[in-house]
Amino acid sequence: MHDIKSIRQNPDVFDAGLKRRGLVPESAKILDLDITRRHYQTRLQELQNERNQIAKKIGQAKAKGEDTSAIMEDAKRINYQIPELEEMLATKDELESLLETIPNLPAADVPEGADEHGNKEVRVVGTKPVMNFTPKLHDDLGVALKLMDFDGAAKLSGARFVVLKGALARMERALANFMLDIHTTQFGYTEHVPPFMVKDAAAYGTGQLPKFSEDLFKTTNGFWLIPTAEVPLTNLSADSIIDEDALPLRLTAYTPCFRSEAGAAGKDTRGMIRQHQFSKVELVSIVHPDKSEEEHERMTNAAETILQKLGLCYRVMLLCTGDMGFCSRKTYDLEVWMPGQDAFREISSCSNCGDFQARRMKARFKGKNAKETQFVHTLNGSGLAIGRTMVAILENYQQTDGSIIVPEALKPYMGGLEKIVAA
Repeated sequence: MHDIKSIRQNPDVFDAGLKRRGLVPESAKILDLDITRRHYQTRLQELQNERNQIAKKIGQAKAKGEDTSAIMEDAKRINYQIPELEEMLATKDELESLLETIPNLPAADVPEGADEHGNKEVRVVGTKPVMNFTPKLHDDLGVALKLMDFDGAAKLSGARFVVLKGALARMERALANFMLDIHTTQFGYTEHVPPFMVKDAAAYGTGQLPKFSEDLFKTTNGFWLIPTAEVPLTNLSADSIIDEDALPLRLTAYTPCFRSEAGAAGKDTRGMIRQHQFSKVELVSIVHPDKSEEEHERMTNAAETILQKLGLCYRVMLLCTGDMGFCSRKTYDLEVWMPGQDAFREISSCSNCGDFQARRMKARFKGKNAKETQFVHTLNGSGLAIGRTMVAILENYQQTDGSIIVPEALKPYMGGLEKIVAA
């Protein structure tokens, strides 16, 4: 959510930020609505004060035995007008409805661009594996190993689902434990097990509602299935005032994620790249505003460390203004090399949201000697997506005979298993 005071003070800066996002100026419309709303608020306060004065006059007139009929008529008029104004201000008005659908403004160092073609490569880490055979796609490998069943999943649930078996089912669990151990012991994140269903307020707080409801799954009794653990973890700070000394808060969780993929028709329809249900280890940081840029680099490094320990080649991309998420002011994507696809594919996004989500959630902090509270800054990132990490391992560690070498760092979590072969 945007700060209306900031828009009042710097409308040109606000519009320039929207322009960089490829959006039309909105400050004039916002300020017109703001003036109207403040007029109603001022008028309501005036009527409330007038009502109080009339109440005193009525009391004084009755005490003197005077006629109160004229004063009572004024009281009726005011008592009729006040509820109307209160209802107008209590109902989500046009100003709030507009503000909650406008994305965060990009940081100054975010490159401008319309789509992914405008993203900037920051660095490439590791070396692509050299294979003396034509590498296969992960789903061909998994099906041939009889450890990845798409047909069985389709019978149960339809398209964009998979059943993992045997060693690959164990790898799912192993990867989660491996990632959580790194993030909790090396980077100081506190592990959580949050709910997988949330109320409207939580989905609103992290920006999924109201604009992106079609991307979510909703239960018949009104809960939303989480698209990522970012939603419950970040909202743990909602409607709270955090002691400044408690910052930063670093949270992590391994959860299933549920996405309708409403905008992905015909995209990545085969394999495990884009599914309705997948697992992910999420990273969330709640920090002092002065520390959010530093924390963004730290979080990205935490996600990169997982790829480095698994021996996977990847690149870091700084997303352009047209490719960033709704709540982000700056995002790094980690893209891992996939030999079977002969391409880098996204495996993690690490985003600095500034105070954008905090304003929606009313998440604040207060210093010891401060008179007023300030909004915290929130960050989130994948550390990593489990399914895509498995895809990367299958394609990068495949052998001529279709077997898969288990990465050295993962062997202790796989009971010492060296190689995955057909079941």
